[in-house]
Amino acid sequence: MTDSLAAERPAYHYAVIARALAEIDAGGPSLSLEDLAARIGLSPAHFQRIFSQWVGVSPKRYQQYLTLDHARRLLAERFTVLDTALATGLSGPGRLHDLFLRWEAMSPGDFARAGAGLEIGWAWVASPFGEALAMATARGLCGLAFSAEMGREAAMADLAGRWPAARLTEDRDRVAPLAEAAFGGAGTDLHLIGAPFQIKVWEALLRIPSGHVTTYSEIAQSIGHPTAVRAVGTAVGRNPISFLIPCHRALRKSGGLGGYHWGLPVKRAMLAWEAARADAIA
Repeated sequence: MTDSLAAERPAYHYAVIARALAEIDAGGPSLSLEDLAARIGLSPAHFQRIFSQWVGVSPKRYQQYLTLDHARRLLAERFTVLDTALATGLSGPGRLHDLFLRWEAMSPGDFARAGAGLEIGWAWVASPFGEALAMATARGLCGLAFSAEMGREAAMADLAGRWPAARLTEDRDRVAPLAEAAFGGAGTDLHLIGAPFQIKVWEALLRIPSGHVTTYSEIAQSIGHPTAVRAVGTAVGRNPISFLIPCHRALRKSGGLGGYHWGLPVKRAMLAWEAARADAIA
């Protein structure tokens, strides 16, 4: 594959990153550029270019972000207290985790009908984290899943099963541009479909800026239910619009990654990608 073609294929980049993550886990962060590239089957120069195109830092630097203790460092250095995020300028009115997202929540009555009457279009799209399944209503994106760990069939069944009474139709012409605009930083509309408690949790997630993290207990505190940490964790896991509603930025109080519905390797890659980009900009 030529470098020019690879630059146009985010899914290819993520496949390389996912393989690098597995090799770093097996061999440790002390692997040299040459050794790591050889294990992946690329030349060191090609490997270096892919990293630069994908995240803007060297492979050696990126290895530090992929290590298992990176989440603890993030929690120590970039912990966000959600109640003060707006006041401190980490995010601003209408600016949610570096993307201008406009969102509207479904009413509790509509949610109770399991999507009855909803027309939902879907499409497979490329993303920085592998192939993604995007779903949208007339109001905006309502679902975003990643297939890298679970596969296409399971990702489709997962999202479709959330609104069993809705009518789903493949509609790439309408849906793909919404997802591609969001991944490109241009912003898009979101349609949040969930129970009232879930939507409160997802609103809290939207206040976490890119490159920062918070804890499940902090989210529970910010929505006025400080003892509902377990319920918050469940709501985080049921977030249907992954990445854009950044459930990957929620960690355990201990600094552990916790779970991630679309696979922990994807969560680790997202956290590393965002932290590396933030540091590169700084």
